[in-house]
Amino acid sequence: MSPLTRRQLLALGAAGAGATAVGGAGLWWTTSNSREYTTGGDLTEPQVLSSSDGVLELDLETASTRIQVGGREASVQTFNGSLPGPTLRVAPGDTIRVTMTNRLEAPTNLHVHGLHVSPEGNGDNPFLSIGPGKSFDYEFILPEDHPPGTYWYHPHRHGYVADQVAAGLYGAILVEDLEPVPAARERVMVVSDLSLDGSGNLAEVNQMQQMMGREGEVVLVNGQVRPRLTAAPGERERWRIVNACPSRYLRLQLEGQRVQLLSRDLGRLPVPEETTEVLLTPGNRVELLVETTEGSAKLVTAPVSRGGMDAMMGGAMMGDNSAGGDEAIELLTLEVSGDRAQTPNPVPAGPALRDLRQEPVAARHTLDFAMGMGGGSAMMDGAGSGENTMMAFTINGREFDAARTDTAVAVGTVQEWTLTNSSPMDHPVHLHVWPMQVIEDDGRDVPEPRWQDVVNVPARRQVKVLIAFDDFPGRTVYHCHILDHEDQGMMGTVEAR
Repeated sequence: MSPLTRRQLLALGAAGAGATAVGGAGLWWTTSNSREYTTGGDLTEPQVLSSSDGVLELDLETASTRIQVGGREASVQTFNGSLPGPTLRVAPGDTIRVTMTNRLEAPTNLHVHGLHVSPEGNGDNPFLSIGPGKSFDYEFILPEDHPPGTYWYHPHRHGYVADQVAAGLYGAILVEDLEPVPAARERVMVVSDLSLDGSGNLAEVNQMQQMMGREGEVVLVNGQVRPRLTAAPGERERWRIVNACPSRYLRLQLEGQRVQLLSRDLGRLPVPEETTEVLLTPGNRVELLVETTEGSAKLVTAPVSRGGMDAMMGGAMMGDNSAGGDEAIELLTLEVSGDRAQTPNPVPAGPALRDLRQEPVAARHTLDFAMGMGGGSAMMDGAGSGENTMMAFTINGREFDAARTDTAVAVGTVQEWTLTNSSPMDHPVHLHVWPMQVIEDDGRDVPEPRWQDVVNVPARRQVKVLIAFDDFPGRTVYHCHILDHEDQGMMGTVEAR
């Protein structure tokens, strides 16, 4: 793979601009088309399916569905006809059995993102493929000590992931706490984005959007556009938030309210942390405690620069060509009024977090996430140059090959992985099955245990993580969670033996 040249970047930039100029709906930043949607209405939540006697059995059907989104007729893809799909509520030690039926015209499968379960057989196996009209029976067995938290599910059939998640195939998974958190209510908020054409069909995605990572024209919360919440002053609410966007980063802010971070991706913090904003890369989740103050407050996502064409060109391109947009986007409104509620009980302390820095490291690996020309599939002709311009998304110089094992690990050991990013765009790195403890971020030590299953690696920088491969022999994947990058090759395989 060779690095991008200035001439090739100019050609790619021209191709992307041309594609949008001729009517390619849904730029990689949020467009003004969101004014076509109606806003407001009370926040609704998907159906909740809960386990009973340690088992949750359900049917999931993927299908094209015509629904209302912000007052518009929209053709999307759904689990069980709803956007998002049903919320699955389980406890540590439970078994989830899913009969999944594919009514799409393309192959698909199911990934339970963040759950610490077996990757083998009919478990969280990303190499399975369910053809159109076919069904498959999954079984996910949670360990007795599985961390509580907010997780989610979505398709993971390589080559189709970005399209299917962008179309609406996602839903939340909640693993209950052993000790409840005192709160007046709990809210599940699945944030996604969507682009529709003038007929309400899913908009076509051009080559530049795929290279940058698509961002939809409108941002949704539980399939709604800027819904409304109501509460009384002095209440404590628990907000479980999932970033189900294929590429969009969320920098969440809620001015005028007291906000504490309870959980990031998995487990609970020992003590909730006061915060004014939280950053969620694609695939991340957070749990927030909101202590309400009278008045009206808006939950917004502030601009996030994750790199792009302007960075690739060293600032030589005209205009704003970076992903992420340059304006805050309103997600919902919280209206607080009425009589003051009784003071809630204190939040009990969570268990101390495991710190792998106190354990021996058996092996070390370096994974370099890179973008360049050469390899991959053709994106466009070289703007009249006669060259065939190809974009490659690689890890350690190689595109994904399901038949190849890229990283071998020994069950029962701890490994240190250095995640490097030699490209001009951020890459959020996700490892299936095993969570990661971040120990160093761009050369700075992380003093307290920080556990995540999606870790952002900024452009031209590196992050070090420790991973405990305590159990679950088998083979799975790690990848960039900008899903267009994953589909184009930025994914590798890991096998625990």
